[in-house]
Amino acid sequence: MFGNGGGEDLKKFSWTTMIIYLVLILLSLSVLIPILNLLAMSLSDPLKVHKLRGLSILPEGFSLINYKILLSNPLILRSILNTLFITIVGTALNLFLTAMAAYVLAKTNFAGKRTIMIFLVIIMVFEPGMIPEFLLVKSLGLLNTYSSLILYKAINIFYLFILMRFFEDVPDSILEAARIDGAGHFRIFTRIMLPLSKPALATLGLFYGVYHWNEYFSATIYISDPNKWPLQVVLRQFVVMRDNTSMLGSLTGGSYNQIAHLDFTSLQDGTIIISMLPLLILYPLILRYYAKGALEGGVKD
Repeated sequence: MFGNGGGEDLKKFSWTTMIIYLVLILLSLSVLIPILNLLAMSLSDPLKVHKLRGLSILPEGFSLINYKILLSNPLILRSILNTLFITIVGTALNLFLTAMAAYVLAKTNFAGKRTIMIFLVIIMVFEPGMIPEFLLVKSLGLLNTYSSLILYKAINIFYLFILMRFFEDVPDSILEAARIDGAGHFRIFTRIMLPLSKPALATLGLFYGVYHWNEYFSATIYISDPNKWPLQVVLRQFVVMRDNTSMLGSLTGGSYNQIAHLDFTSLQDGTIIISMLPLLILYPLILRYYAKGALEGGVKD
């Protein structure tokens, strides 16, 4: 009887596992196939791209003319550099300020701490409107500067609470031993708290980095100089606003025959691939930290 029950459990487990894998495969394909279709469109020969049907994932012919034109356009190159600068500097500042605030709130006691926590919860629930934010940025003289995007929401309150949860898991005995050895708050923060919280910092770094890389709404409000536009604003101009003339600022990437037969949909697809590529490269590199960090803060011993 025990053997039959074990066999039924094994069969049930196998069917359940099979269904889970099937669902995950279908979800993966639903994400992967459109991306491969964009890549196929962008790599197809301009004279043969019309032969692609539906969600084809194999290019018709092969040509790099779309990428040559895009990467020879000064507007695209500047926007990529702008986005890299905003993402790197912004993410570093986000992590540093969030980590310092989390350490102070999680591992120190001071007068008014409860009041500050209540104030942070209110800010998280009731965010200020767009007009007060714009007036603040204008009054600080940050309009049309990178600082308006880097300093905007420098600390995400939700992420702050997540990091506080990780810092609270660090045993107080370790901190007490460091204080006995003469370590101050800054040394404890940099030598103990940050190294022990690498999974959490990697997870939040991913969240902050994706936010900065994909940011376009604030840039359209605060940045008026096209030379300071991030990549997503240029992509929006091209894909959403159908501003094709700005994409053809330099036509040195191919022959006149190729340029005359350019397919602007394929050119748009190439722009989308360029904007997605850094994130696709970044995700696998920090995925192990992300998975570990997302799970570690979920339970309390």
